[in-house]
Order: sequence, then C-alpha cells, then structure tokens
Amino acid sequence: MRPPSSETTRLSAPPMNTPAPDRPSSEERRSALLKRIEDVLDRQVRPELTADGGDVELVGVDEDNIVQVRLLGACLGCGSSVITTVMSIEKTIKLELPEVRFLEAIP
Repeated sequence: MRPPSSETTRLSAPPMNTPAPDRPSSEERRSALLKRIEDVLDRQVRPELTADGGDVELVGVDEDNIVQVRLLGACLGCGSSVITTVMSIEKTIKLELPEVRFLEAIP
C-alpha cells in the first residue's frame, strides 16, 4: 500500500482570528427574559390574581436571574398569603423559564 500524497491528505485549518458568532448582549438577554416573564404572568398568573382583586407588577430581573415582583391590590394586604402567592408565582414562572433562580416580593 502506498502512502497518500500530500495533496490528498492536506486538511484545511480554520482561519485564524475569525470573529465570534454574534451573541445577544446581556441587556438584550435581560430584555428578552423580562418579556418572557411578562408573558407567563399575563397568561397564567394575572387572571387568577385579578379575579380575587389583586395583581402583580414585574419590577425587574437582576444579573443573577432573580426576579423582583410587587404584589398589588388585595394581594398587598394579605400578610400570610404573600409568601404563598409569591411561591405560587415563582413555581409557575420557573416551570416555563428554568433560568430564573428565584422570585422575591418587594414592597
């Protein structure tokens, strides 16, 4: 068996200094996550809360994917149910958006 010629075995190396593929900036990722959270809130959370005279405001998402919400209306005055409500909202959001670490209610 004869060795292959150099012309047939030459592999082309990827070019050096090729630009990295375009990736969304952290601000773009954060904005997209906020939009997706609002969608989950609108579809799955707000209908139940508004039926009981409450609501939830999405305040923000920090760089660690911790979501801040503010309970409004009847939800605001329910002391013991605040924890239950926040846990329920967190569970609903995390089912669709597992990148969310946790949810915290702020005054």
